[in-house]
Amino acid sequence: MMSNLDGEWDCVVKSPLGEQKSTLTVKTDGDRFTGTNAGAMGSLDVLDGRVEGNTLSWKMDMKVPMAITLDCTATIDGDTLTGGVTAGAFGTSPMTGTRKA
Repeated sequence: MMSNLDGEWDCVVKSPLGEQKSTLTVKTDGDRFTGTNAGAMGSLDVLDGRVEGNTLSWKMDMKVPMAITLDCTATIDGDTLTGGVTAGAFGTSPMTGTRKA
């Protein structure tokens, strides 16, 4: 059974480098999930994806413009996603998203 978290999400992260738009793909399996986050700088795989209620948490290994591990969280409420992306010393950038039709 597909959960209400599954699907594609149009996301925007307000990062120190400006607004970063991407498409987050979520496929849950119990308390885990897999997927990708694809944007202008390429596609990153979801690593260590976890599901707790309607909140997702995961990591991504970014290579450009620098090599850094991103820690991400997102809470889904219906067709709306809110969360953040933490990039080490750069702190946490807010992330918002909407479900793709």
